[in-house]
Amino acid sequence: MFHFQAPPPLSLYVHFPWCVRKCPYCDFNSHALRDALPEHAYIDALLNDLEQELPAFWGRTVHSIFMGGGTPSLFSVSAMDRLLSGIRARLHLHPDAEITLEANPGTAEQERFTGYRDAGVNRLSLGIQSFSNAHLTALGRIHNAEQSLLAVQAARAAGFDNINLDLMFGLPDQDSAAANADLESALALRPEHLSWYQLTLEPNTRFHAHPPMLPDDDEKWAMQTMGQSALASHGYTQYEVSAFSRAGRRCRHNLNYWRFGDYIGIGAGAHGKLTDAASGSVRRRWKKRHPRDYLEAAGTTIYLDGERSLSEPEIVFEYALNRLRLREPFSLGEFESYCGLKRDWITPLVQQAHADGLMICDGEFVQHTDSGWLFLNDLLERFLPEEVQNARYRCN
Repeated sequence: MFHFQAPPPLSLYVHFPWCVRKCPYCDFNSHALRDALPEHAYIDALLNDLEQELPAFWGRTVHSIFMGGGTPSLFSVSAMDRLLSGIRARLHLHPDAEITLEANPGTAEQERFTGYRDAGVNRLSLGIQSFSNAHLTALGRIHNAEQSLLAVQAARAAGFDNINLDLMFGLPDQDSAAANADLESALALRPEHLSWYQLTLEPNTRFHAHPPMLPDDDEKWAMQTMGQSALASHGYTQYEVSAFSRAGRRCRHNLNYWRFGDYIGIGAGAHGKLTDAASGSVRRRWKKRHPRDYLEAAGTTIYLDGERSLSEPEIVFEYALNRLRLREPFSLGEFESYCGLKRDWITPLVQQAHADGLMICDGEFVQHTDSGWLFLNDLLERFLPEEVQNARYRCN
């Protein structure tokens, strides 16, 4: 049984499902834009979606907003202004809320940066991926290296002092020298935050069906260790598996995810997680995935595609799955507060990981060892619900 003194912090995620072109590595819910962008209808749908959610979190303060996709920056300044004004009118937004917009470095989007800033966006996340035109072409990106540089300049000119750059390594036919050149180009722009991660071949993508030639494991390991050293030497701290920031510039929205906070999800295919302290339950819910179905369901009682309550073992695993992505330790008191469970649910698992050299526990605070961080997937498997572990064992 769950017992909450109060629900955890709350964020809002807004999904925009359209891109100019679907990238071959992308497994997100994004769709190539084939007709005119239904701006007005989609903003109406988002606000109707939010109104449907209001009873579940009425009176709670939202501390961050993240607008992701897809390519949110395909939407005009007036559309974003109407959306953010509508959000502010419907919920209690913290005065210092972090409001992030994902943007493509393309020229058309750059022209909108000042308008987005005036509408209330205070953090910009640019999908750079690489500064090599050859690698950008291989990744199916529609911008070039020069546009990436110009996008950062345009963001600074628009007044953004909190910028994230998305950058990947382990790209098709990339070697360590090329990966290092990409990272050096990014560091020269002095972003406040870098999301730097390895390209993986995800199911249901073109790259998974037709795999390109990727660097071998030794080469990717060399890229990773080289990159971590370069980032540290430039004053960036790795606070999460693929996130690096300057002091005081960690992404507050993503931190709320990793600390197992609550979040509302609006938009096509958006997921949410909400704690009901009064009833002692934690529920996940998700919206119609295809933009057409989502727009048709907007403002009706069928906007949900599904929802379910989480069990105690699922909560333990999901907490570990998220929380252990962070380098910082967690306290058993935090586990009790965010999960609504007694620490007895997690301490036996922590103690076994401690005995195996994967975690450190001093009685209240818990953190991975260097081995636990290096072999994070092995560590996380120890927190899987018993029925899942038994099923995996029977299959082996």
